[in-house]
Amino acid sequence: MMANLMNFPKFAPPMAQHRSLLIINPIAGTSSKQQLPEAVAQALESFGTEVVVKHTGGSGDATRFAREAVSQGFDAVLAAGGDGTVNETAKGLSGSNVPLGIIPCGSGNGLARHLGIPLDIRGALDVLKQRNIVGCDHGSVNGHPFFCTFGIGFDATVSDVFARSKQRGKLTYVRSTVEQYFSYQPETYAISANGVTITEKAFLVAVCNASQYGNNAYIAPRASITDGLLDVTVVHAGNLLTTALVGLDLLTGMIEENMLTHTFRSDQILIERSSPGAVHLDGEPLSMGTELHVQCHAGALRVFTPKSDAPFVPIITPARDMMRDLRSQLRTLLNI
Repeated sequence: MMANLMNFPKFAPPMAQHRSLLIINPIAGTSSKQQLPEAVAQALESFGTEVVVKHTGGSGDATRFAREAVSQGFDAVLAAGGDGTVNETAKGLSGSNVPLGIIPCGSGNGLARHLGIPLDIRGALDVLKQRNIVGCDHGSVNGHPFFCTFGIGFDATVSDVFARSKQRGKLTYVRSTVEQYFSYQPETYAISANGVTITEKAFLVAVCNASQYGNNAYIAPRASITDGLLDVTVVHAGNLLTTALVGLDLLTGMIEENMLTHTFRSDQILIERSSPGAVHLDGEPLSMGTELHVQCHAGALRVFTPKSDAPFVPIITPARDMMRDLRSQLRTLLNI
């Protein structure tokens, strides 16, 4: 999503780069990545860039690779994978001057979509060649960083089920969502922010740095990743029909108008619940305790982004983004 890019603080383009690290998650998404190193090297050749390639083999590898790249003086780190790979890579770069380039290859690609990065390789590489680098915020919960969304409740349960599935891809995620929907029981949360505490039985609570989960599902349509604030969306407990309508509003960008939702912004949020359990950070499941301390880290990460100032408009922006995705898929199929 490209909301509020007009407010991004601009950085002067760096001098010609010498080394970029390309981190590839070979199992992200469903497409082959064998030709990716060559494509990246060719795209950056005119900048005099040497591309060093590393493949992840397990959790934590991308963070370690990124931190090593910072200490070794690399000029950029490129993450080719899904939101989990982007999260891990960004974690290793946060607080440094080394920018992150995103080559979306996952199932949801939430941060890439928010920024308006095309989902085809050529389009993503064109963004890198524009050399437009901006300072972006990220959040953390109990010290664990997230760069797109953090959630508890239904979405955390779905993320946990999806992560344990042997199959990946959108269809598997949709199946996991439907299976959990009919059996999930909402919990009660005490949410403190901006000097106020609310106690609600909620279907889910999402704390968002970016506007969407991924797949153009807009949980916080007007979120900005440069305003120093996190957008909180509370979806109250409803019946099967009213909750399903929230799902439709996710796709149209109208969720803020839904009667079951409560939204606000803050740079610090405390969420308390009665028992420990599942959470998700950028779609990756994790188990945490009863107190969840969330805060925003303003401008901590530098990211290659497209140049755009298009504001978010409900229905229109989702339709535009859907067409952008279709164009990316067509380019991939035709290899253009």
